[in-house]
Amino acid sequence: MKKVKIISDSTCDLSKELILKNDIEIVPLYVNFNEDSYLDGVNLNVEQMYELVSSKKVLPKTAAPSPGAFVEVFQKYLDLGCEIIYMGIGSKFSATFTSANVAKQTLESDDIYLVDSLNLSSGTGLLVLKAARMAEQGLSAKEIKEEVEKIVPKVRSQFVIDTLEYLYKGGRLNALSALFGGMLRIKPIIKVRDGVMAVGKKGRGTIKNGIDLMLNEVFQEKDEIDDEFMMITHSLADISSEYIKTRINDEINIKNLYETPAGCVISSHCGKGTIGVLYILK
Repeated sequence: MKKVKIISDSTCDLSKELILKNDIEIVPLYVNFNEDSYLDGVNLNVEQMYELVSSKKVLPKTAAPSPGAFVEVFQKYLDLGCEIIYMGIGSKFSATFTSANVAKQTLESDDIYLVDSLNLSSGTGLLVLKAARMAEQGLSAKEIKEEVEKIVPKVRSQFVIDTLEYLYKGGRLNALSALFGGMLRIKPIIKVRDGVMAVGKKGRGTIKNGIDLMLNEVFQEKDEIDDEFMMITHSLADISSEYIKTRINDEINIKNLYETPAGCVISSHCGKGTIGVLYILK
């Protein structure tokens, strides 16, 4: 049986340790400041990105990898005799999945399998880890694709946004909503369901109030949560992460509770202080 290679992109927001441990190949997205172009997580990290935002007074534009970038990566592992499973940011959020599909068609290989995560950040990362476990257990790429696609609808991703500035500047919030939201110190909960983002409940005041709202919703379905993996993913929100970690450990028995950093692409759309809890239902 051929070895299965798991490939994702830089928006999966897994830590370097998890990527290395699970032998995952990452294809980076682009982060562009006018004429300056960077590769997410390769020659630009989140701290550097926020420094550029501050100095340039502009948010970056993000872009999908080209089909050629995927052809290069896919070809490398096909030449090694591998079967390939790729899953990255959902097709409704980015052209990345389309680029991967064009690459598959270009290579005309039956050993490339694509899974649309219908998710983003470590919501995708959870699926990647599930796929890696299945590969370890000896499943073929075709079997992994079939099993992971059953899990896709069960992923639950939600984030609390600390500042509305990035949503407004990125064109995802109108000026009036941003103004009143800022005045009222609103901390909205953004949920990913069925491949799209929606605004859930809105906390007011401190970020902790938004986090408590989010956690209350998580705990309502704690008996339904798959206990293998759970993610706390954030953009430079270490204090909030520690608080969430304590609350979750007090309420839910999770085998692997991972804290992972949001990369440049996700952070550029949500802003500093954003933090989420992501998991899979049984």
